[in-house]
Amino acid sequence: MFDLFSDIFARSDNALTRVDTRVKLIIALSAIVAVMFSSRGVLPLGICVLCIWVMLALGLPLRIVILRLAGPLGIAVVLVVLQGFFTKGSPVFQLTVLGTDIAATREGLWKGTLLASRVLGSMSVVMLLGAVTPAYKVFHALRWWGVPESWVEIALLVYRYTFVLLDQAADVAEAQRVRLGYSSLRRSLDSVGILAGTVITRSLEQAMRTHEAMVLRGYDGGICFGPLPGIAVQDRRCLVVALPALFAVYALIEWWPM
Repeated sequence: MFDLFSDIFARSDNALTRVDTRVKLIIALSAIVAVMFSSRGVLPLGICVLCIWVMLALGLPLRIVILRLAGPLGIAVVLVVLQGFFTKGSPVFQLTVLGTDIAATREGLWKGTLLASRVLGSMSVVMLLGAVTPAYKVFHALRWWGVPESWVEIALLVYRYTFVLLDQAADVAEAQRVRLGYSSLRRSLDSVGILAGTVITRSLEQAMRTHEAMVLRGYDGGICFGPLPGIAVQDRRCLVVALPALFAVYALIEWWPM
């Protein structure tokens, strides 16, 4: 779980980690917009494959990439199934569920596949951004771009204490496992419920302790963010090259007759 949420891989030194965070945010946002407005699945799936290839080339373990992509992939499968069976159109195949015949339509499967490709393409861009940019730099760049200070402050605290709660949840789960809390299905369900309640309770306690500690250290409702230097020339060149290239690929795929 720590490897799944951690940005430890973003702290290595490579060509992408050296690019200014503000430039990476602009490129990532542009790629997500292109994916969301794409009327064909070619561009989103192509971006997804490219991002996965880049992450593997940068040295991310395949296991971590698969785990991080498992959630979006599950959402994509659900979208394909829902759209396929609940959209009117030309039937492709039919299933019988509890005595009721339901048919998957060609239009529904096409729409579901397009939505699924958008999900995978967008999430792969976010995954790549997180793999080459430490979280604190992202928050600093968001504040530089004018995102409300309260939003960035909440995001900072949530990210910081996610790992604290993960450690506490792991300790409780290990204690339950030692006491055979997962030896049967019924005991497993009881243990999971106790674990969830414990984490919620400790999160509230942690919130109170954190607020008290911040007040004692002079917290007055805002966290100070230092200034960022100007964007370097090489980073501006990267932006000038990447955005037109992305637009050209988008235009070529969208307007090319098929």
